[in-house]
Amino acid sequence: MAMATNENLPPNVIKQLAKELKSLDESPPEGIKVGVNDDDFSTIFADIEGPAGTPYENGVFRMKLLLSRDFPHSPPKGFFLTKIFHPNIATNGEICVNTLKKDWNPSLGLRHVLIVVRCLLIEPFPESALNEQAGKMLLENYEEYARHARLYTGIHALKPKPKFKSGAISESTTVLNVDQSNASLLKVDQKNQATAAAVPLPSNAAAPKGVNSQEHLTSAAPLPETGVSGSAVVSSTAAQKKELGSVKVQPDKKKMDARKKSLKRL
Repeated sequence: MAMATNENLPPNVIKQLAKELKSLDESPPEGIKVGVNDDDFSTIFADIEGPAGTPYENGVFRMKLLLSRDFPHSPPKGFFLTKIFHPNIATNGEICVNTLKKDWNPSLGLRHVLIVVRCLLIEPFPESALNEQAGKMLLENYEEYARHARLYTGIHALKPKPKFKSGAISESTTVLNVDQSNASLLKVDQKNQATAAAVPLPSNAAAPKGVNSQEHLTSAAPLPETGVSGSAVVSSTAAQKKELGSVKVQPDKKKMDARKKSLKRL
């Protein structure tokens, strides 16, 4: 550690702090993680997890301890950097706890201070409130106080959510793109088939060798779908003509017979 540049604290204090910080790093208190700048031990940071069963549950609150030059004879000053709704924490983040004031003892270490601060989140002391609104609400209507505290926790102190696996997202996106491409190709193929069926063959198209031109035109250009085949239409037309011819022939025959009879009478 670069202790030589720690000019704000006496060497013996720096040595003691280095020992304490190493202990906190190797065996941290429950729900507390400590961080420090090796070049300046006068400011110590800590992340405190909101205790379960409190309005601060699922939150992570960052705080700092500021050590004066005459530490440990005088207590450190504590501040919350994360906004929190709590009777003993002022709106500017200052912490009010007896351990950091009248109950301070030089033999108390950083571990004890941090544990006391976390205990404040479990059991506030509204009688010595720095946030008067929170203190009054806690005494008169705990449910309303808890609702406000949870709201602040949800807005300012929620733990970061775990990120999704990028591989899974890429894989699912690829599958989706392939499905969409297949669907697009199917639509294009169906459209081409429909277009080909709808376009009639030109009447002057040459018939293949060995195929009658009339048959070629009939097969190449189908008649509109009327439920009747082409041959049936041709047969029906011929029958209608035959019937009309027989109808005309019958009156002419009657006239000839009448004339024959009249000639016989003469």
